[in-house]
Amino acid sequence: MGAFVYMLRCADGSFYVGSATGDDLSKRIAEHQTGAYPGYTFTRRPVTLIWSEHFDRITDAIAAERQIKGWSRAKKEALARGDWDSVKAFAKRRGGKPKTSSSRAPQTETSS
Repeated sequence: MGAFVYMLRCADGSFYVGSATGDDLSKRIAEHQTGAYPGYTFTRRPVTLIWSEHFDRITDAIAAERQIKGWSRAKKEALARGDWDSVKAFAKRRGGKPKTSSSRAPQTETSS
């Protein structure tokens, strides 16, 4: 038995990323649709499944869920479209040098 990571588009346009154990995701999606649990999607129904992936190991699914939850909206949209070039491009944009003033030489105090 494995686990799914999935992404829903909610009625308000927001995304929900979750995971579910087992080999049949339809039961979990139905629970979101009926409001079986008073969570994030409860007041944002109806929901639409826009992406899912099955993992053989639940630990891999949990790691993927956490990673995707941290992604930007644009990167999540690219994943849902299956646009891997954009997913990679968004990943590259977040790396690199930090945009802070820390690259300047430190100022030293002068004694009089």
